[in-house]
Amino acid sequence: MSLDLATLPTFDPRPATLTGQRVLLRPASLEDAPALAAACPPGTTQWFPVPVDDEAAWRRVLPLALSQQDQGNEVVFTMVDTTTGQVCGSSRYIAIERVHRRLEIGWTVIGPAWHGTGINTEAKLLMLGHAFDTLGATRVEFKTDSLNTRSRAALRAIGAVEEGTFRNHMVVPGPRLRHSVYFSVIREEWSDVRAGLRNRFQRQHPAFA
Repeated sequence: MSLDLATLPTFDPRPATLTGQRVLLRPASLEDAPALAAACPPGTTQWFPVPVDDEAAWRRVLPLALSQQDQGNEVVFTMVDTTTGQVCGSSRYIAIERVHRRLEIGWTVIGPAWHGTGINTEAKLLMLGHAFDTLGATRVEFKTDSLNTRSRAALRAIGAVEEGTFRNHMVVPGPRLRHSVYFSVIREEWSDVRAGLRNRFQRQHPAFA
């Protein structure tokens, strides 16, 4: 693709607050561990490379994530349900490549009480919008366990393109090696993907249309 990079903003992902109608994404903090554990009971993070099933696990994971954020490698968000003020999940920008203007959205978890509420749809809309429209990304990646059929279907549903499978990609708990399936949205697709996400969210939440 021919693109005048000089017309794009400086690509430098940093902690930010992203405000939607159904969900707020704010910078994560160590104090979020109890609320994340309450929102995400055991089993919710079964597809993470290392499951995070209780408050103690969140207290181990968050400092590592925030350390990566301090080094400029990640941006860690806590999701808050705007209708109740409850913490309902977490997501991150990872694999940030400033020279190549790309990043990955990963480590996403939403508590089961909020499945089907539109929060995941709007969170993706906010994070993709911030990446492309504010930061000037040229590519946003996603990867998921090849066995996670729900995640793969959800990524296809938002318009992400399945690019291929990295075989034996990760060592995970249990007697197997994980194959990871990669998806992406690129800059020239973003307008259509954004429209699709908006329509999907409005179907899930007609009151916000």
